Amino acid sequence: MASTTSMPSILFLLLAAFAASASAATFTIKNNCGYTVWPAGIPVGGGTQLNSGQTWTVNVPAGTSGRFWGRTGCSFSGGSGHCDSGDCAGKLSCTVSGQTPATLAEYTIGGTGNPQDYYDISCVDGYNQPMSFSCSTGVALSCTYAKCPDAYQYSTDDKKTHACSANSNYQITFCP
Repeated sequence: MASTTSMPSILFLLLAAFAASASAATFTIKNNCGYTVWPAGIPVGGGTQLNSGQTWTVNVPAGTSGRFWGRTGCSFSGGSGHCDSGDCAGKLSCTVSGQTPATLAEYTIGGTGNPQDYYDISCVDGYNQPMSFSCSTGVALSCTYAKCPDAYQYSTDDKKTHACSANSNYQITFCP
């Protein structure tokens, strides 16, 4: 049993852990395409294979900025291989951004003292995959063709960034 002098320390640690996770976000990534997609994410997620109809869930900590994208035409053996689009140094689990073209779902999850998350779809790196991206408390974005109106087309196209309240969860769908 913990002593009474250690109880405040334990309580503080529990509260700190709760506060740190309070702004975390869950991303649910679904493949609605009639073909396999290999989604990738940095700095959280890495990558995986999603057959048609499958989902992948990724938990992203507060204070994280990153991106997810779909890779196509991939072939992997033992975690190494190649993708026709969105390839990330020939790895199944990405640690670097994918090569162009790649339709991106970009995000910033609010950290301590920031009650907002930010998200967008970007075609600045090209278009390779139809995608929708939404948060549980914000606008649903959809990009099903190159130069779609919901996506960044150039790097300063800041009207395409949307905000969600912190503690939101996200849905990315390939072939919405």
